[in-house]
Amino acid sequence: MATLPHEMTIEILLRLSVKDLLRFKCVSKPWCSSIDDPDFIKLHLSHSVKTNTNHSLILRHCEYHFFSVNYDSLKTTQRLNHPLGEQKTPIKILGTCNGLLAVIDDNGRIFLWNPSTRKSQVLPSTEIEFSSPSIFFPRSNFSSASSFFPRSTYYGFGYDPISDDYKLVRMVQLHGNNKGYLHSEAKVYSLRSNCWRRIKDFCFYLILHRKFGILANNALHWMVFKTPQSWKQNLVGFDLGTEEFRFLELPDFFPSLVVPLAFSKNGDKVLFNISYKCRNFGKWYNLRDKFVWYDLWGERVEKVEIKGIPTSFDVHFYVESLVPINGNAVMINNEMP
Repeated sequence: MATLPHEMTIEILLRLSVKDLLRFKCVSKPWCSSIDDPDFIKLHLSHSVKTNTNHSLILRHCEYHFFSVNYDSLKTTQRLNHPLGEQKTPIKILGTCNGLLAVIDDNGRIFLWNPSTRKSQVLPSTEIEFSSPSIFFPRSNFSSASSFFPRSTYYGFGYDPISDDYKLVRMVQLHGNNKGYLHSEAKVYSLRSNCWRRIKDFCFYLILHRKFGILANNALHWMVFKTPQSWKQNLVGFDLGTEEFRFLELPDFFPSLVVPLAFSKNGDKVLFNISYKCRNFGKWYNLRDKFVWYDLWGERVEKVEIKGIPTSFDVHFYVESLVPINGNAVMINNEMP
């Protein structure tokens, strides 16, 4: 049988799933070398993003069960083995980017995990270092709130195309009892250097329920308050390149809606996750979750029935990739599709 030109072989491989590519590495040494090549990994990820293929939904149920749902059909469901295996240890997803997930367990250990390749890596630990009080507010403005929120920790995970590096941001704020001070700290973990760095402090108030940053335009975003007494939410962004915080303008009318997950493949519908929650002992719990399509042109809502998924879950949009965790990985800019 005639041998295909290398360029044609690469074009064919680019259109395959990660699962198939991992199997085809056994075909020959040249195929294995091509699939492991950083340039091919970048091209495959870029092709998946541009064509809206190899996309999945990652569902977390009962804090330690994980499921993957094929986004192309929303019918194929697969149980995932997370980095801790069968241990029934609560795990939270801190963010997703380019096929990698940042997750944290109940003991504060943080992992980077590629569910497609089943590779994971535990991050080095880092202490909280409050050197001095960083924000002062009159005690009367926040004393009642601080009794309910003694410490707030926010995370964000994304890719910096300038340094070609993954970064995990951690912001910690301790509500002190003396003279109304708030002690704050911000650190960034770099995958390339595999270490944490202290960065310039932030001057806003962390007290909202959703504590994980949303990645868009090379920046992570959170809803915060400028002061403890403020009832108005503000949008703050963290530029992954310059590693600086800045406030962003919101529209005059900013409704509190459910968060959209992604567009359909042809772009005419948006998938939403609707959660029914209850609060118990200061924590929010999911009672029931469901998916719906919103037709942009017909302005209709369509129910989505997916067999084999639990009744309650947290959900994250995910693109399958070959991106490695250890070593200098080649990534591309990732934004919400």
